[in-house]
Amino acid sequence: MRPVSNRLSAALLATGTALTLLGAVGPASADTASASQLAGDWAPFTRCPVDDPAMLAADGRADIVQCIASHSPGGSIKLGNTEVTTGASDLQVGVIQHSGGTSTLVAPAGGALVADPADIPGGLLGLMCPSDIPVVSGICQGITNASLNRVTATMESVGTPSDFQLTAGATSGQPILAIPVRIHLQNPLLGGSCYLGSAAHPIVLRPQNVTVPKLGIQRFDGNGTANTAGVMNRLSLTGADQTDTTFAVPGASGCGLAGLLDWAVNLKTGLPSAGGHNNLVLNNASTYLAGLHAPGTVVPNNGKLLSQYWHSAAQ
Repeated sequence: MRPVSNRLSAALLATGTALTLLGAVGPASADTASASQLAGDWAPFTRCPVDDPAMLAADGRADIVQCIASHSPGGSIKLGNTEVTTGASDLQVGVIQHSGGTSTLVAPAGGALVADPADIPGGLLGLMCPSDIPVVSGICQGITNASLNRVTATMESVGTPSDFQLTAGATSGQPILAIPVRIHLQNPLLGGSCYLGSAAHPIVLRPQNVTVPKLGIQRFDGNGTANTAGVMNRLSLTGADQTDTTFAVPGASGCGLAGLLDWAVNLKTGLPSAGGHNNLVLNNASTYLAGLHAPGTVVPNNGKLLSQYWHSAAQ
């Protein structure tokens, strides 16, 4: 087994770079242990699942835990024939680094992904109109105001990220991890169950680094106060871009009464769309990773202390 301090340093560098990935569109509900605001260097980690049993059980020897938070001010996602400009987005997970060199990701209870909703260009008119099919042309003629026309796309987590590759996070051109999601298309005429992807058949994003982020390292006290001799480390990786062109997008389901409008959405947007025909771009992302500076000195309480320190920073 490698010394704990060396293993932690390697994990901080590679893991932080890896999770520059951010969701493209859509809010998810917050974790039950989330904080609206955290003090000092804890600030980015408001949804870290520090109270998850697997995180709490980490002893600092066989398992080491960290919090990761990634943020992007915007980007874009292309699904079939439709390209959407995206707003601010946030991905947060816990990471359990195992002594054998593998790792396990832990998602917050409400999902790893939170982001601003994105408007589909042209709204429902852009998705389905014009059309010579009577049922669709009737809907097109009935769209008389902006609220009926507006369609928002909400990306939702439908599982825990997986296939995490530490070395890929420190390089470019290699998939870093897999994130299963679905996209909720929302409009009064589409009903409440119109989705691209599902929990059983998700859209799987596999991002890779395009640019190398700038690296910074901070030490801080358990309550978030900056301190060059503090018990906590924070790795900062800023200004990175990422992309993914490999993901496939399935056809729409549940759109309109009994799914009667699925085909209309699919026809106009070019869905289903195979991998290579879709594209995710994440601009100017910033990633932060926090963990105990010397977890080997707090055996067997690494996970418990991380949770205690996180809660002490809540405001």
